[in-house]
Amino acid sequence: MDASPDNINSLLYGFSIALQPGHLLFVFAGCFLGTLVGILPGIGPVGAISILLPITFQMSSTGAIVLLAGVYYGVMYGGSTASILVNVPGETASVVTCLDGYRMARQGRAGPALGIAAFGSFIAGTAGLIGLQLIAAPLSGFALQFGPPEYFAIILLGFTFITYLSQGSPIKAGIMAFTGLILSTIGLDPITSEQRMTFGMLNLFEGIGVAPLAMGLFGVAEVFTNLETLHSGEHIQVKVRSLLPSRWDWLRAKWAILRGTAVGFLMGILPGGGPVLSSFMAYGLEKRIANNPARLGKGAIEGVAAPEAANNAAASTSFIPLLTLGIPPNVVLAVLFGAFLIHGVQPGPLLLKENPDMFWGIIGSMYIGNVMLLILNLPLIPIWVQVLRIPGKILYPLILLFCVIGAYGINNNVFDVYVMILFGVIGYLFRKFGYEGAPLILAFVLGPLFEVNLRRSLLISGGSFAIFFTRPIALAAIILALALVLFSLYRSARKNRNKFPLLPGSKGK
Repeated sequence: MDASPDNINSLLYGFSIALQPGHLLFVFAGCFLGTLVGILPGIGPVGAISILLPITFQMSSTGAIVLLAGVYYGVMYGGSTASILVNVPGETASVVTCLDGYRMARQGRAGPALGIAAFGSFIAGTAGLIGLQLIAAPLSGFALQFGPPEYFAIILLGFTFITYLSQGSPIKAGIMAFTGLILSTIGLDPITSEQRMTFGMLNLFEGIGVAPLAMGLFGVAEVFTNLETLHSGEHIQVKVRSLLPSRWDWLRAKWAILRGTAVGFLMGILPGGGPVLSSFMAYGLEKRIANNPARLGKGAIEGVAAPEAANNAAASTSFIPLLTLGIPPNVVLAVLFGAFLIHGVQPGPLLLKENPDMFWGIIGSMYIGNVMLLILNLPLIPIWVQVLRIPGKILYPLILLFCVIGAYGINNNVFDVYVMILFGVIGYLFRKFGYEGAPLILAFVLGPLFEVNLRRSLLISGGSFAIFFTRPIALAAIILALALVLFSLYRSARKNRNKFPLLPGSKGK
């Protein structure tokens, strides 16, 4: 879709909504809080959005989503600051930035590192938003042709991507996704209204809440993990001088920003991709094509520019499947998907038709938020440096307090606090044994959609699974999912043969 007059008019309509005083305040608050959360290690975007969710109950649905979306992409900006200054990533997507960013800071080049991270994030985030604006509307029209078989097949493909693109073991990711699916079935049956795994407890009739589950797995578990290595924090000696990269810095970084933007754009759309995987892939690409790969990891500005561009581009384009298909591609947007539903709005192909003010208001607010974040990140660096001095013994109890308040405030129910604490302990144990929480929460959110569309498809076909193989879109998605599974098994088998060279079919020494 080109930049047609209708598209431009729609964007201007979105700006008119986003520039309303109340919405503008929410954009600023979201960006500011997101930057702060990105800088402080521990809570992360999932925990932050979950904690803020009860606060949004008195807001309009558009204002609430604008605020929470601002937190999400604000975290992507803020995460680089702690990575560069103290070698402690405030958010998982900024882990790779530590490798070269902290080295640059130690070499007296913290300013250019912070500057290129901010400018690269702005360029990539804006490019991602242009893609969101151009692709979302036609994709929504295309998705209106989808029925239950197509949605089932696409969600199945999403589950495959979640396990295939996971950073750890695909088997462990599959176990976590299956666990999330089982947890999603707790409550009343969506078609027959029969009780399932409620054990007669009234509090479980509506199932487990997304926010307590997410806060437990990510916020509380993160605090428990950090308490093992609690210290008062490194005293920051780094001096930040000029934040403007030199002409030589721009020459080295410009292509890295563009490549990172392209990687993030594509990975943001894929289920299971998102900012974290994008940043790792962008850094790996720079290392692969560099004339002197040994420079990366020793203070190369490309090692800051590429991952920061990638995670911000992915943060923007990950809204495409959420807004157009109603399918959250990563764990943060899975929680945001829950926020949509709590406010009575169903993301998906009908969102543009039924709630155009929200659809275009979100896109307009993200453009404005991108500019706000560029303005916020550069002048407030001295303030963020002081924030990083907060000792863990003060910070972590505060995070726990906010989590408890957030869990209780959703339904004014102590049961949700118990759920949060339970999953905090479970999440902590998962981390100890190398199990990621992201596949679980994604499967938990997508589980009801997966089940309902499977059962509706079988009701339409009279119980025949042939319906999934006679619909072209569904068939293509299933074939792709099967190909990913087979390739993953093949890759795992090759890795095992390399580990154990005397196995049958492997080359002995």
